[in-house]
Amino acid sequence: MGKRRIRNLKALNIAEIQGFDPRPDRRKEAEELYGIQTYPTFDEAVAHQFDAFVISVPPDIHHIYMKLAIEHGLPFFVEASVVDDDMDLIIKGVEEKGILAAPSSTMIFHPAIKKIMSFVKDGTLGKITNIIYHSGQYLPDWHVYESVKEFYVSNKATGGAREIVPFELTWLVKLLGFPTAVSGLYKKTIAIEGAEEIDDTYNALFDYGAFILNLTIDVVSRVATRKLLVNGAEGQLQWDWNDDFVTVYTPGSGSVKHHFSVIEAQEGYNKNITEQMYIEEMDTFIQSVNKKQPFVNDLRQDHKVLKLLYALEESSDQSKTIEIKW
Repeated sequence: MGKRRIRNLKALNIAEIQGFDPRPDRRKEAEELYGIQTYPTFDEAVAHQFDAFVISVPPDIHHIYMKLAIEHGLPFFVEASVVDDDMDLIIKGVEEKGILAAPSSTMIFHPAIKKIMSFVKDGTLGKITNIIYHSGQYLPDWHVYESVKEFYVSNKATGGAREIVPFELTWLVKLLGFPTAVSGLYKKTIAIEGAEEIDDTYNALFDYGAFILNLTIDVVSRVATRKLLVNGAEGQLQWDWNDDFVTVYTPGSGSVKHHFSVIEAQEGYNKNITEQMYIEEMDTFIQSVNKKQPFVNDLRQDHKVLKLLYALEESSDQSKTIEIKW
């Protein structure tokens, strides 16, 4: 993700980019690929003047660098979280110092998600009755150049499937709001070499009172998948991320394909993982910094999303529906 964010910033004509990584091989790679200055220690890096931090480290150490950003009084962008260590303390520090904190919300910037949000919110589908969403990937395909045991997705607390639950929920709660209850299951279903300790499949029923969201997240799908079905009293919406359109059915118009365009994915990534949404996300962060305006996501919202993950796991562990009080 650090390399991706450098590419994003360069695509936005940001010239002054510097990086910190304790691994010399990664510093060398970044310098050769992108021509940036890198440092082996954080103290050496922050001896220089910066306008903002981009925190692209493993999720279980996000809190360390968010607290350092607060200490230095700098706005920061942080990748998708899955653990909430020191989150209350960090939120307090951000708010007391008036620092811009921008938790990642990548999928909000996908052109398909923008269309989906428009159709749901403008009433095209009528009253929503139920939603079924499956997001599946195959964990060894994430970094084809190294074993999964070499990075954070092999750790139980930051496992690939566990991380993707809040990653997807971030845009879903932006669309639907927060549910009042969850009934869920999570478990290990196959052996993935190097990731023996993680749970690879999460399934949840989120109760919204008037409708239900059925969410399945896994890292065992041999074909990377995102499929969404939204049923409403007046219509139906379908999206498959292999398509460049969202299909909306209404009795008056029948099935209509609403097309969108995306730029190509970076070489080595699934063709559907467009760089466009990541570039737009970085651009929005930069605009928020420059114009001193809020980002599309904040730490309080991000923390609430993590609590949904924890409620799902509690439901599975206790074999009961968990009511969620906000």
